[in-house]
Amino acid sequence: MRIRSLGVIDDAVVELSPGFTAVTGETGAGKTMVVTSLGLLLGGRADPALVRIGSEKAVVEGRVTMPPGTSAAVRAEEAGAELDDGALLISRTVSAEGRSRAHVGGRSVPVGLLAELADDLVAVHGQTDQQGLLKLNRQRQALDRYAGDGVAVPLVKYGEAYRRLRAVAVELEEIVTRARERVQEADMLRYGLDEIAGVEPRAGEDVELAEEAERLGHAEALASAATAAHAALAGNPEDPEGIDATTLVAGAHRALEAVRSHDPALAVLADRIGEIGILLGDAAGELAGYADDLDADPLRLAAVEERRAALTALTRKYGEDIEAVLAWAEQGAARLTQLDGDDERIEELTAERDALRAELGGLAQALTDARTEAAERFAAAVTAELGSLAMPHARVSFAIRQTEDPEGVEVGGRAVAYGPSGADEVELLLAPHPGAPPRPIAKGASGGELSRVMLAVEVVFAGTDPVPTYLFDEVDAGVGGKAAVEIGRRLAKLAKSAQVVVVTHLPQVAAFADRQLLVEKTNDGTVTRSGVKVLEGEERVRELSRMLAGQEDSETARAHAEELLATARADN
Repeated sequence: MRIRSLGVIDDAVVELSPGFTAVTGETGAGKTMVVTSLGLLLGGRADPALVRIGSEKAVVEGRVTMPPGTSAAVRAEEAGAELDDGALLISRTVSAEGRSRAHVGGRSVPVGLLAELADDLVAVHGQTDQQGLLKLNRQRQALDRYAGDGVAVPLVKYGEAYRRLRAVAVELEEIVTRARERVQEADMLRYGLDEIAGVEPRAGEDVELAEEAERLGHAEALASAATAAHAALAGNPEDPEGIDATTLVAGAHRALEAVRSHDPALAVLADRIGEIGILLGDAAGELAGYADDLDADPLRLAAVEERRAALTALTRKYGEDIEAVLAWAEQGAARLTQLDGDDERIEELTAERDALRAELGGLAQALTDARTEAAERFAAAVTAELGSLAMPHARVSFAIRQTEDPEGVEVGGRAVAYGPSGADEVELLLAPHPGAPPRPIAKGASGGELSRVMLAVEVVFAGTDPVPTYLFDEVDAGVGGKAAVEIGRRLAKLAKSAQVVVVTHLPQVAAFADRQLLVEKTNDGTVTRSGVKVLEGEERVRELSRMLAGQEDSETARAHAEELLATARADN
């Protein structure tokens, strides 16, 4: 990796061994930045506070060897990346403003792709992971991960049934809880539908009746106006000498007809006046018919007003007009059908809920059986690893239990509580020495013991779910003496099948590394390109002496450092 402008690191290159690399240095020298850099390459959160003060951006570049055809290589190529002679070039840039960019194989990619690749490339573990292992859900997840398909397959089916049961239970509770409100709503709908059905309104009837009421209310004035207009157009029989429009227009038409042959323009006017005469005659006839047909019956007017009052009573309650009232009735009838079907729906949901609970109980039992079987193998493997980590008498086991709950599902003949991952509470137990009762690791393990349990768990995972690279960030905290030597020896063994990177303060661990990197600051407090260097020969002895006694030139410390290196070389 090349790291630029990240924290205390100005510009440095970190050359990792394909086997076991130990990263050492004084406290505050910048070792953590090495871990942070790798985290950025693996899609970790980009914190602008990491950018070195005075720099515009921090850049981390890495070269990852991966054989073509591996899942990580295939995923990278799908994203458009190109492998360079079996290696993938990854870079991550973080600006001081907080913007982040990622490139894989020369192609700009979403940061999320780095996290996807990381799942197949690197397993990162630090002291926070140790604390996470103290949580029961993390212990269950670790067991499930170890069990593989034995748990994963039934867990998928369980998850589907669990989610469906939750949905059914929510719907059922909503129907039952709101039963009273639904009965009230149904009664209101029935009342409204009965009221509308009693009136039997027609679409547009309110508009028609308004027009008729207006006409009937002014019948006398309308009849008088129609009679007067008819007389003006066609004459009044009681006044034979009177002049009417039809007679005048007819006279004009006759006058023009007599001379129309002499001028085409005048002939056109004669035709137009003739058309006017025809229109006047039609209008006069319609006026006569209108006056004859006009009904001034006060009984009909009363009936119209009564009907309008009935329709108005509906529009005040159910809509602005009769069209809206009819739409309300249609929707209300559909809703009433739905409400009336609640009892049937409750029966259906209750039956489905009971069937799902029975199915869930069977799947929960399958998960319990699979976890119990895997727990025995997992505990035995971790216990064996602890024997290689200076804990030869320690025993690891799992407690798998359920909590009784009358509202739960039936597992093993008991009603027990259940959740999205089953009905099991999984707890990792440790008996550090013979005669000691198994206790939860949160209570029964010291810091050093917890570090070794964590390492043992990870080594077991390496045999069942391997990744090419393991990064341990000071997981050896709280360990010393012989236990530290055994941790170094076990990490060296793990490095024979995977790349192992360890950030450590322990010389016993660092001595077993194939390559030891020293991170050191310059006088101005930065780490430069020369500030991360590979230690060999005398330099490595001096660094191990410093780690042992805080004195690089102490003859006793040097002798001890050389002895550690000799022990490590003999093991390898």
